[in-house]
Amino acid sequence: MTSVDLTELTAGHVATAFARRSAPIVALGTDADALAAACHAMARRFHRGGRLLALGTGPAAADVAHVVVEFVHPVIVGKRALPALALPGGGSAAAVELFGEPEDIALAFSADGGAPVLVEAMAAAARRGLLTVALLGGDGGAVARVPGLDHVIVTPSDDPRVVREAQVTAYHVLWELVHVFLDAPEVLG
Repeated sequence: MTSVDLTELTAGHVATAFARRSAPIVALGTDADALAAACHAMARRFHRGGRLLALGTGPAAADVAHVVVEFVHPVIVGKRALPALALPGGGSAAAVELFGEPEDIALAFSADGGAPVLVEAMAAAARRGLLTVALLGGDGGAVARVPGLDHVIVTPSDDPRVVREAQVTAYHVLWELVHVFLDAPEVLG
């Protein structure tokens, strides 16, 4: 029986795991202008009294709940709570039409952009005049092709775990920069 060097095996797995994440995270970083533009637009909506409506089904529902908590209960002292809610059932066109107002923000999460319910919900949000922001994976899928979306940020990976990890980083950046803009109301016009 051969002996396995556990340290070498483990280090190789760790290196492979980080390599699988590096390119998608770097790609997300190259979308800094797009992410900053989404943050500015979101801050303008909050400044005018808008609310964040978060959408996502399946595993993305956990991210929906997390982002809502981030906005409603800021963990940094001195940052204000912002109105946010997770749409029932992960979000649907009917929920957007029921809860969404033109000053609101529709923020969708999907690892592949393929959920028909999100396609319909984001189309409804765009029609109603909500600011639309989509955090997607893969090539963005059908959600990315919805006409009239304002901000589409795609993590180029087919691994849903990697996409979700990148999206967690992206929505923490969204939260942080929204507050940076809100602290400078002169830029919110």
